[in-house]
Amino acid sequence: MRLPRALAAVLGLVLAAPAVHAQSTGTTCRADTFEGTAYALCEVPFGADLRLWLTAPDGKPFGTFERLRAASEPDRRLVFAMNAGMYHADRRPVGLYVEEGRETAPLVTQEGFGNFGLLPNAVFCIGPERFAVIESRAFAANRPECRFATQSGPALVLGGALHPRFLPEGTSAYIRNGVGVSADGTRAVFALSRGPVNFDTFARMFRDRLGLPDALYFDGNISRIYAPELGLNQGGRPMGPIVGLLAD
Repeated sequence: MRLPRALAAVLGLVLAAPAVHAQSTGTTCRADTFEGTAYALCEVPFGADLRLWLTAPDGKPFGTFERLRAASEPDRRLVFAMNAGMYHADRRPVGLYVEEGRETAPLVTQEGFGNFGLLPNAVFCIGPERFAVIESRAFAANRPECRFATQSGPALVLGGALHPRFLPEGTSAYIRNGVGVSADGTRAVFALSRGPVNFDTFARMFRDRLGLPDALYFDGNISRIYAPELGLNQGGRPMGPIVGLLAD
């Protein structure tokens, strides 16, 4: 059943499909373990309909997976989604945010408080030809084209090297989520730990378990995922940016 034409036109501003759609090629999400901790992993090939969302057609932040699903279905199916970067109390992104090529929050390159300001941080970019995780100052110096982009921090892995401030014996352990990208930019893997982990362990999961040389931390403690393939639809307080995959 199709949406009425007027409503479809409004939703098209947020949910218009790109030139290449995600195809039904099998399981997107899977369960895995690394050093005794369970993870939910969702892998996306470049060219699939992966995108970022912040503001719903009513002008308010989507905030929840349910609101995002209601806006995308029945025309498109939300395959998975997760929170995708840090945000202020009003759910504005802390750093760079680009949606459908339009920048609505600027890049932040200075050191600051909290995890976001623990340099180096980075930008996850969905470009015209590949996925990328790019260190923020390098991004500023040679800005690439991004159809969608979200900045967060700290960077977990850059060029195969872990963030220099991570400690194997670090005691700050939370449920954490983030994204890693393959060396050729053809794959992005989104991960959520199902138990508390420190930064060092979470970063090594991307590099050593998944073989991904670049990875970015999205958030911790409030991290959650919508992954019906795994029976997961985690609720909680409203989110800021959301990343997700649509399919027909």
